[in-house]
Amino acid sequence: MYLGIDLGTSAVKTVLVDSAQRVIASESRPLTTFSPRPGHVEQDPAQWIDATFATLDALKATHAGELAVVEGIGLSGQMHGATLLDASARPLRPCILWNDGRSAAECRVLERRWPALRATSGNKAMPGFTAPKLLWIATHEPEIFAATKLVLLPKAYLRLVLSGEAIEDVSDASGSLWLDAARRDWSDAALAATGLSRDHMPRLVEGCAPATTLRGELARRWGMTGQPVIAGGAGDNPAGAVGIGAIRPGTAFVSLGTSGALLAPTSRIAANPDRAVHTFCHAIPDMWIQAGAILSAASCLAWIARLFGATEAELLAPLGLRPQAPSAVSFLPYLAGERTPHDDPAVRGMLDGLSHGTDRGSIVQAVLEGVAFALADCRDALADAGIAMTEADAIGGGSRSRFWLSVLANVLNVPIHRFAGGETGAAFGAARLGRLAVTGEAIAAVCTRPQRIETFEPDAGLVDAYAERLPAWRELYRPRH
Repeated sequence: MYLGIDLGTSAVKTVLVDSAQRVIASESRPLTTFSPRPGHVEQDPAQWIDATFATLDALKATHAGELAVVEGIGLSGQMHGATLLDASARPLRPCILWNDGRSAAECRVLERRWPALRATSGNKAMPGFTAPKLLWIATHEPEIFAATKLVLLPKAYLRLVLSGEAIEDVSDASGSLWLDAARRDWSDAALAATGLSRDHMPRLVEGCAPATTLRGELARRWGMTGQPVIAGGAGDNPAGAVGIGAIRPGTAFVSLGTSGALLAPTSRIAANPDRAVHTFCHAIPDMWIQAGAILSAASCLAWIARLFGATEAELLAPLGLRPQAPSAVSFLPYLAGERTPHDDPAVRGMLDGLSHGTDRGSIVQAVLEGVAFALADCRDALADAGIAMTEADAIGGGSRSRFWLSVLANVLNVPIHRFAGGETGAAFGAARLGRLAVTGEAIAAVCTRPQRIETFEPDAGLVDAYAERLPAWRELYRPRH
């Protein structure tokens, strides 16, 4: 048996997977974020531990026998967050999250200090990444910076609590700007540019490699007969790729989680930092992922549901299974700023084209279409790097909506495929990495493609209609920096 733990932004999801790769059980516990001031987004690391332990306690209550024989654990997590620890490995302040926009000025400073940043990391300095956050801390909270002895990404902090060791995998580390993406190792020049050294960093491993073991007292708490191996694991999107078998070139996929992304595994680095394309190491050796990322995807639907005082299901049900035509309303999904292609943390969302005749359905459809249009921007940025999409698999909570996937198929003009359980793809991928760390099996034998349960084909008439709308939608964007 194997465990996959996904430390997301809105929840911790834990899945229990057997040797036949069947999900035996799953548990989830919600997480909350807070914003101490506009553009700042933080989370209390203690929440992550409480939520994770709650999922495992629940699994022990319902599946004690299966949990007892767990051999391997894989971790997946939200990327880029800065968790700063003191000499006693205690958090010095709340974690600054991936969608925090406070460090735009520090990004410019970092690129001036280290001109090789883009060539080495494969990325442009953007506020979401980890390194600029440390420059912000050094300027605005110097006493915190001086006390910082260890900088961990969220899932590495969880692993520290679970195992007692500070270890990170290269996929998550490549979202920090401190990693030499080609060498898959920390860059001393990058660390020096932020006033840090390797002494402040965790040890690096590949995602499918054994990293450490679960603490004995925790294994006993959950009734385990041994101390399971904990794998290197992965950032959430690379873990999602492992979960759906996207481990080789030509297997593009779209993630509709709190944030959104269009991702393509590659056997070489195909960077396009000028258009804010992200370069990450994959969770498996000798592979990389190129990604266009948007900061708000399913969170846009959650936002409009709060405004209307309805559940997401209540908003989606009247739309049916597929659009009949584009909405008369347009929506910019920049509720927390944007990454690809604009790199603009200050931009905000917009509803355009409202009239007395606008109803709730038109607005909800516009929200879904706005996210799809933003992903079309990602598609074009990836195309500029030589990555062409002919089809895409969908993962994340948004993949449950047939209407949304139909919109995506027509906006992107490619077939979109849906899997059973696609919303738990990252946790399932983490479980696969936990298995690989134990068994040493061939990666391709474990990371197979799950069965597609539905394909959404583009409709020629709708493809043309959305293509006509896209230029006008793009004209709505106005830089604010």
